[in-house]
Formats: sequence, C-alpha cells, structure tokens
Amino acid sequence: MDDPTTNAENEAAIEQAARFVDDAERISVLTGAGISTDSGIPDFRGPQGVWTRDPAAERASNIQYYVSDPDVRKANWERRATGQLWADVEPNDGHRALVELERREKLHTLITQNVDELHQRAGSSPDRVVEIHGTTRKAMCLECEWRDDIEVVLDRVRAGDADPACEKCGGLLKSATVSFGQSIDAVDLQRAQTAAFECDLFLAVGTTLAVYPVNETVPIAKQSGAKIVILNGEETALDSLADVVVNADISSALPRIVRADLA
Repeated sequence: MDDPTTNAENEAAIEQAARFVDDAERISVLTGAGISTDSGIPDFRGPQGVWTRDPAAERASNIQYYVSDPDVRKANWERRATGQLWADVEPNDGHRALVELERREKLHTLITQNVDELHQRAGSSPDRVVEIHGTTRKAMCLECEWRDDIEVVLDRVRAGDADPACEKCGGLLKSATVSFGQSIDAVDLQRAQTAAFECDLFLAVGTTLAVYPVNETVPIAKQSGAKIVILNGEETALDSLADVVVNADISSALPRIVRADLA
C-alpha cells in the first residue's frame, strides 16, 4: 500500500515545482534513462537492464573492445539490424510534456543523456537539444568525418555485410554514440555547461545524476542562482542541492509540473 504521507509530500512537491516553472523565464532541462522507460526502453544496469540481460551489449559499448574485436562489432550490428535494440519505440507523455516548455517560450536548452532521439520525435526543436552521449539513430566513421542516418549502414548489414567499413575511407563504423573510453564532444559539453550557467530554473528528470561530467550541470546551475527541481523514481546523488525533489512516475508527474495539457 502507498504511504499517504509520501503521496501528500509528492503532491506538494509537484505543485511547488509547477510554481517554479510558472515563475521561470529560462529553463534548462537534463534528462536521463528514466524518462524513456515508459517508451519501452530499459535502463542499462537495472534488473531488466540492457547490459544485465546481455553482457555482450555492454562490451560493444566499450570502444576498446569494439575496435579490437570483429565479433563484438558483428554481434552489435546484427542486434541493430534485426531491431533488438528498441528500434520502433515512440515518445511518451514525459517527452511530450517538455515540448510545452518551448510552446510557453521558457525552454533554454534540453540536455539529454539518452541516445534515442525521442525528444526530437516528440516535437522538441533539434537546435534546443544537446545529445551529450550522442545518438543511435546515426552512424559515424571512427577515422574520417563521415556521418549519416544509421539505416544506410543497417541496409548493408541486412544485405550480408556483417562488419561494414566506411565506404569513404575504409575506417570502422559505429553508431554515433559516446562509448566508454571515448570523450564527450567538447562543443556539446560547453553547451550543456552554458545552459546550466544561464538558466533560472534547472530541471533534472529521470537521471540518478551519478554520471560525470554531465552531472556537474546541477551544481553549476545552483551556484549561478538557479532553482533546482529533481524528478526521478528514486533518490539521486544530488538531491541535497535541490529546492524541490519529486519521487514519482515521470510520465504522470512531468506534465503536471510543466502544466501541459496532453489530452
């Protein structure tokens, strides 16, 4: 049975967060895996996480293994080509709610740790979104500047090219995501930090705030005088910095916080 005290506290926190949104003029948002779970995308390390169920997928997310082991690459491309890595998911009410911040002309920047492009598919303007860990919807060459829609490569895999190489330079191809062992794009990191510095409200949604360096955006925003709202299903590493913490279902609570009518 739900604790009525906790429910009452969450109701009060949701309303306080909504008032902060109403009063804000420049809102920066950071989203993590929790906003996409209602779209059918599992987290990575939870009981049903992608890496928990498939350790080989975790190896493919390490650039050292990916570059050195053709079998790792082949298995990874096969999973993508056969739709095993949530190819057909759709945005949920959490993603759609954040579009309301743009409609209200309050959104400064939407930083996401996710690689699913569901914010853009929900209607968020691509130029407002910083994909700090890249995207699975595009492919890139590790040797040259080639980059394109990942379906261009997946069509080659489906046609029998198990370990496709760049047709421009012969280099290794991978999804345009930041793997373990790779550096975050310096421009994207600067945009995220600037968004934290310039906002008057920072909203962290569906992230445990344990991943460096993107979690540094929260203390940057706090030190710059912004209000901090954290919405997550469980405690985060930076709850102590928040003005309001909401532990609730994101798809239900976020539309209320941004006062989005999704009916």
